[in-house]
Amino acid sequence: MKLLVLGGTHHVGRAVVETALGRGDEVTVLNRGISRPPAPGIRALVADRTDTEAVRTVLGQQDWDAVIDTWAWAPRVVQDSAHLLADRAGHYGYVSSRGVHRWPWPPAADEHAPLVDGDPASEDNSDYAADKRGGELAAIEAFAERALLARAGMILGPYEDVGRVPWWLRRLERGGRVLAPGPADTPLQYIDARDMAAWMLTAAERGIGGAFTVTGHPGAVTIGDLLETALEVTGSDAELVWAPAELLQAEGLALGMEFGLRFPHDPAPTGLHDADVSAAFAAGLTCRPLRDTITDTWAWLQAEGDPTPRPDAPSPDTWLDPVKEQHVLNRL
Repeated sequence: MKLLVLGGTHHVGRAVVETALGRGDEVTVLNRGISRPPAPGIRALVADRTDTEAVRTVLGQQDWDAVIDTWAWAPRVVQDSAHLLADRAGHYGYVSSRGVHRWPWPPAADEHAPLVDGDPASEDNSDYAADKRGGELAAIEAFAERALLARAGMILGPYEDVGRVPWWLRRLERGGRVLAPGPADTPLQYIDARDMAAWMLTAAERGIGGAFTVTGHPGAVTIGDLLETALEVTGSDAELVWAPAELLQAEGLALGMEFGLRFPHDPAPTGLHDADVSAAFAAGLTCRPLRDTITDTWAWLQAEGDPTPRPDAPSPDTWLDPVKEQHVLNRL
């Protein structure tokens, strides 16, 4: 398959490129050429996505079987790219988010849950939910039923630049008593970026379009499973000390919010980790074991060092105040 990846250097984009190369696809990437050098075996087009004429120039008259777009900011950028490619690609896969659904998310919500408003021509990039919905509308506008909207849940795995699992792996590596957001049996729903990439590429080959909630089965994993596995993978002698959400909230600790286990206004949000994912699994989605995700993330950290945090995501440094952590540990 001839594939064009718009992005391709960070997290999901990098996973898409590496998965596609592993499948034997012919891969072209289009990005600014700043973050990291192109992977061996790919053709790199260099342009700033926000500059429509620059994108038009580097695309030339080329065509592709499929496009995968990871853009997460102003929807107008997706609109411009999608329209430029509408007659030169058979499929447009857009990496979207469950965030396009209107809050509060109902329990066991599927693709039909209410959506936020979005404008495909918007230049604004200050509202993630509206931006992603605008990007979806832009993809549909240009590709109609040939557009695939992959509404991801929490995305983990190697190359994660939000810093959730990398932060925890480093914290556990240091050892000692480690405050953990309880209860340990709280369900956690996530998708490994590589599983999402593989599914999107297969969907492109099969010509699958429409909106899908793309994350793991509800109830398959808990926060306890994740952190205990991380502890084993690092080989640390750290001790996990589980604190109830109410105590963390009372002490002003954000711990647990990085996994969406609670929010400041709602200590036990519903709908976040119990999505109905039957449509995506019926369309071929598969998920690797949790241990593989954690082990491979740890190996990547050891090989490449800690990732540069995304500028549009809260800094992991805000998740835990060491003084407050010790105060709570002394109470448990």
